[in-house]
Amino acid sequence: MNYENLTDARKIQEYVTNMRPTFNKRAVFSDETENYRTPAEPEAGDTVNIRIRTKKNNVDFVFLVYDDVRQPMKWLNSKDGFDYYGTDVKLGNETIRYYFEIISGKIHCYYNQIGVTREIDDHYCFGIVPGFKTPDWAKGAVMYQIFVDRFRNGDPSNDVVSGEYAYIDEHVKKVEDWNRPPQAMDVRDFYGGDLQGVLDKLDYLKELGVDVIYFNPLFVSPSNHKYDSQDYDYIDPHYGKIVKDGGEVLTDGDMENAHATKYIERVTDKVNLEASNAFFVCIVEEIHKRGMKVILDGVFNHCGSFNKWLDREQIYENQIGYEKGAYISQDSPYRTFFRFHNEYSWPYNQFYDGWWGHDTLPKLNYEESPRLYDYIMSIARKWVSPPYNVDGWRLDVAADLGHSNEYNHQFWREFRRNVKEANPDALILAEHYGEARSWLEGDQWDTVMNYDAFMEPVTWFLTGMEKHSDEFNEGMLGNSDCFIGSMKYHMASFYAPSLMTAMNELSNHDHSRFLTRTNHKVGRVENLGSEAAQQDINKAVFREAVVIQMTWPGAPTIYYGDEAGLCGFTDPDNRRTYPWGREDQELIAFHKDIIRIHKENRELLRGSVKFLANDYQQISYGRFTDREKTVVTINNSDETKMVELSVWELGIPRSRTCKFKQLMVTGDFGYSLVKKIHECRAGVIHLEVPSHGAIIVKCVLDQEE
Repeated sequence: MNYENLTDARKIQEYVTNMRPTFNKRAVFSDETENYRTPAEPEAGDTVNIRIRTKKNNVDFVFLVYDDVRQPMKWLNSKDGFDYYGTDVKLGNETIRYYFEIISGKIHCYYNQIGVTREIDDHYCFGIVPGFKTPDWAKGAVMYQIFVDRFRNGDPSNDVVSGEYAYIDEHVKKVEDWNRPPQAMDVRDFYGGDLQGVLDKLDYLKELGVDVIYFNPLFVSPSNHKYDSQDYDYIDPHYGKIVKDGGEVLTDGDMENAHATKYIERVTDKVNLEASNAFFVCIVEEIHKRGMKVILDGVFNHCGSFNKWLDREQIYENQIGYEKGAYISQDSPYRTFFRFHNEYSWPYNQFYDGWWGHDTLPKLNYEESPRLYDYIMSIARKWVSPPYNVDGWRLDVAADLGHSNEYNHQFWREFRRNVKEANPDALILAEHYGEARSWLEGDQWDTVMNYDAFMEPVTWFLTGMEKHSDEFNEGMLGNSDCFIGSMKYHMASFYAPSLMTAMNELSNHDHSRFLTRTNHKVGRVENLGSEAAQQDINKAVFREAVVIQMTWPGAPTIYYGDEAGLCGFTDPDNRRTYPWGREDQELIAFHKDIIRIHKENRELLRGSVKFLANDYQQISYGRFTDREKTVVTINNSDETKMVELSVWELGIPRSRTCKFKQLMVTGDFGYSLVKKIHECRAGVIHLEVPSHGAIIVKCVLDQEE
């Protein structure tokens, strides 16, 4: 007998007995969606089931860790090569932050929003805020932002007239040429866009696939952007209806708006104001009839120097039915609405706080004025209530409101309470740059304009440009590691209710248009000129960005005209008029098709997201639920790429061959909806991605073939 062979056999048997599969960290997955948490938006007192996935027979123990609790998780079932573990947590009133602890043989690690890790970082913990819900209609909703003066002129009778009043030391001007690009000092130029123009094009927006219309400010205001509110109670008659029209424009050289009798009648006469509000009611009704929602822009940090509460321009001073403004009289009922610094300057006291020192934007003084606070809270309720029935607020420079951070949070808590009592299904969306977590704890804002976790990472990766076109950074162009790291870091600042409703924009009224960023020209319209914004643009790169936008968690938001090929440097050039009759019809068709894909595939609205692979100029990710799996690959290089992807990570079994149907492919050639089947073997798929292109493929279940 060969004892040496027997000894070797025993050693092999002992090795096999003690051997276990290598820990597969790519198989581990959990998130805050309904796929791994039930209910996804629980109330205080609810029992929540939290789940995690691992490779089958790959781990020994899984624990849920939160607060001071280390809770064992139970094996629930095995499916498609994965084990699923779960446990129940009874919620109290406080937010819980949690992560997972995993033991696999000698391996001891954790899982949070960064993935499998050996170190705990609270920033990446998952979280549950009891009672924090955001409107279901907003999750994944396709939004469309309209800067009204530049969208469409549907009623020339309400147009601002040249010389109607003075604004920032010059007369306002009616621009007669709709196609003329904005000039450097654009704020007092008016093209005549109005709500009738929007009404005329509602069917276009519906056919495009829009779910929500977000209006830049509509309230009475002297500027074309209307972020300097004059009267929060009324829609500007220049956007609505001018029924009573008389008075005179200013004469040449006259800058005294007390003499602007035409403007005074148009914006102070209650006949015009009430008619405009009534017309807005009709607009909202027509939008709702088409199954769309409406969001208004609320500018509550500051108002304008024309505002009836201040009345620096003496618009309201001698009008019947209006109290004296705080600029006019120390005895004004609005005296405390503003912070004055010279008690001896009345009448006509010009020493008041302006936002960032701008005397045209007086800062509102909530802390010292309960009446102002009550007034704005009534405005918050008014517009989301009958008869207006608006579906939400977008809040301008929301973090700046008040004179302290503590008061700011207090104000927005009360704002939320007022809005949600008036309309529980209303959305509260804030403009914010930087970390917003302290406002997104379920008691203040619902969500934000998603600069950090969408616009900026997408822009840097695809164009290497800063979002104002103020910088080109070659090291950021195509840097997929930076893209993924940035996305993971900033997305971790959102709880799921906020992330699924975040406004994912490529362009807006404050930044250069994305299509212009594709030309890598650094600068602004005053030094480069209008023509430069549309030179050397790359529509293929723009299509890549739109594919990401329509397949990423959140609410994809189109800035009016982007879908038609509109270009522009940062404001004011980004506020060009919609190119009616000159639209890029291929880009519009592309938007209709990609929006349809977004809306027809539930995983793109509510599914989990997981990065699958990345390389220089290339990223691949999946959106998936238990049954629906879609893969997106972006190739931002100037060469066609063959990509191999381990799609088993989305929950696709490796034990059998399955198929993926191609939903769309884009590239330098344009885009195509040609149906094509891609075979997936052993959980791996191979895709050919065109240069400056994207491909979207979806797993086909056996019964769908």
